[in-house]
Amino acid sequence: MTELLAPWVLVLSLPLLVAWHATGDPVATVVWGTVVGVFGSVIPMAVVVRGARRGRWQGHHVTNREGRLVPLFTCALSLGVGILLLVMGDAPHLMLALSVSMFLSLLVSIGVTFLWPVPGGRGWKISVHAAVAAGALAVLVVTYGWWTLVFSPAVALVAWSRVALRDHTVAQVLGGVAMGLVVGGLTFWWLAG
Repeated sequence: MTELLAPWVLVLSLPLLVAWHATGDPVATVVWGTVVGVFGSVIPMAVVVRGARRGRWQGHHVTNREGRLVPLFTCALSLGVGILLLVMGDAPHLMLALSVSMFLSLLVSIGVTFLWPVPGGRGWKISVHAAVAAGALAVLVVTYGWWTLVFSPAVALVAWSRVALRDHTVAQVLGGVAMGLVVGGLTFWWLAG
């Protein structure tokens, strides 16, 4: 069940929902939603799966912190190219707001993962799953209204699953939720305004 709420699935589907709200046109929705979905999800996930199959990191969830460097930077680079295409194609403002909020969230994830000082010299492994789920909920609230808070249990389910699977501590999951809401959600709200 929580695999349906994996970051790559949310980053592939959320742009379509935002694009529909931004355009109201089925063709424009598919075009702009696909640009963000492909550059924010499909390309990075292809790199992640290929690296996992070659043993470069632990599985497609990249559970080892050290293995996150290439996937996170690949995602940021790919999303940066997608943002450039949105700008060149005169995409709807909300699509740019979504992409920039995702890009900034990635930069914060990279910073926390590799620059955050912790005792023992190891970095802190913030939960990207929780961050994306919480950020997606925040984007839905800004885009469609407060009624979308009915999806809050899905964020809680993702957060719980990351701890239950022992991929993250409670603090790492709460940090991910906070980052998703603050960086992703507030950036989207500010830029969409």
